[in-house]
Amino acid sequence: MTPFHGVFTALVTPFAADGSIDWPAFDRLVDRQIEAGIAGLVPVGTTGEAATLDATEAEALIARCVSRSAGRAYVLAGAGANDTRKAVRAAKRAQAAGADGILVVTPYYNKPTQAGLIAHFAAVAQAVTCDVMLYSVPGRTGVAIAPETAATLAAEHTNIVAIKEAGGDVARVTALRSACGSHFSIHSGDDELALPFYALGAVGLTSVASNFVPEACVAMYRAWMNGDTARALSLHDQVADLTAALFVETSPGPVKRALALANLMGDTLRLPLVSISTASDETLRHAIDAFQFRPDEV
Repeated sequence: MTPFHGVFTALVTPFAADGSIDWPAFDRLVDRQIEAGIAGLVPVGTTGEAATLDATEAEALIARCVSRSAGRAYVLAGAGANDTRKAVRAAKRAQAAGADGILVVTPYYNKPTQAGLIAHFAAVAQAVTCDVMLYSVPGRTGVAIAPETAATLAAEHTNIVAIKEAGGDVARVTALRSACGSHFSIHSGDDELALPFYALGAVGLTSVASNFVPEACVAMYRAWMNGDTARALSLHDQVADLTAALFVETSPGPVKRALALANLMGDTLRLPLVSISTASDETLRHAIDAFQFRPDEV
């Protein structure tokens, strides 16, 4: 098994009402994830509103995640940027803060070619010695990492060892396995596609929903990996409507609202993100009220 086997949580960043980081809420979030059996923690990613964090805040969040988890979970820190020089600096800061690995998203807005992606990820990988997970999410960045590009990068850089695939296409799992080989770890980046990704050979999930329901996400993963397909499917069905509601608007707005409704933290977002609408709030509340976690049901 690789360090990437299991459910990783793309951590939200709790903010106080004044917009500052709510450190006690962050500590509680980390503790709750580990107690539920989450294998990895991903601070300072898209779900953590990395785009609105300054470098000092990002480094502090990574360091706090490392110290709070205290070796009980793998820490995969976000280190993406659409300027390769900035991504290199972010990667170095994440490694210096103690992260076990870094998650590096494709550059957004400027839409590089595959040759540009290879040059970008190579520069980041060469700047650190820790693990590097590529992150392909074309819906947010406008460009996907081709399987052949991932294969080239993995072959040329021994620390590029995994990819978070969030393009919404399960066929990509087969294409990536074929191109990159069995040593290369694939994560689903879409909660709703976790089970089909596992079935096609993905070794883990980087989850938004697990901020709110970590036990259910871990239970589904373990059921599948233990060969209990009926229980895994039952757990998938149990969480499906809630997962959909957690993406009723741009993430992390809905999942932060869910955590606030559970009195686990506030739901403050940093602009340009704003609180979810009244209609979306009603949709989310209905899904939460209807959700029942029955881990032993088949």
